[in-house]
Amino acid sequence: MTRPLVGVLALQGDVREHIAALNDSGADAMGVRRPEELDKVDGIVIPGGESTTMSKLLEIFELLEPLRQRLSDGLPAYGSCAGMILLASEVLDTRPDAKHLNAIDMTVRRNAFGRQVDSFESDLEFTGIDGDPVRAVFIRAPWVERVGEGVEVLARVPHSEGQAADRIVAVRHGSLMATSFHPEVTGDRRVHDLFVDVVRGRA
Repeated sequence: MTRPLVGVLALQGDVREHIAALNDSGADAMGVRRPEELDKVDGIVIPGGESTTMSKLLEIFELLEPLRQRLSDGLPAYGSCAGMILLASEVLDTRPDAKHLNAIDMTVRRNAFGRQVDSFESDLEFTGIDGDPVRAVFIRAPWVERVGEGVEVLARVPHSEGQAADRIVAVRHGSLMATSFHPEVTGDRRVHDLFVDVVRGRA
């Protein structure tokens, strides 16, 4: 089976962890911080970090418009945490000068779960992933408040999690995926497996 080449946006965040997870999931992975590197990849992962800072770095590294264009042309993408924010069409509670990629028709609330002290873990039922629930690590995470037509909800916070109960924390629209949480830190590769399968199918 072919190993697609998947890039990890290497401006901020858990770049090495995502590269390791992608390699484990059957892809060849590389960091991306230049337009010519973006041109080479069959898919892209946008890791966590600080979304407004990442949007500025996308402009500084002259990647914002090339990435928007490749996403518009059908490049598969997976965004975790800040990556989910960047992929959204609408972002709440963000700075007015922050940019996003307008790739998935959804409204995302930034830092919805609260500050760093409100980070938590939960087990999620995840559409498209068989077996045990997915252990999700939320770190100053966003959630999704609205999805547009054709956007599939893959996971919600369980009923037992109080104010966060039933919030949308994973979505898919065609070859685009996003999660509020950080699967790269748990050792469970099933979210990355799913994305690599999406990239392989598209390629």
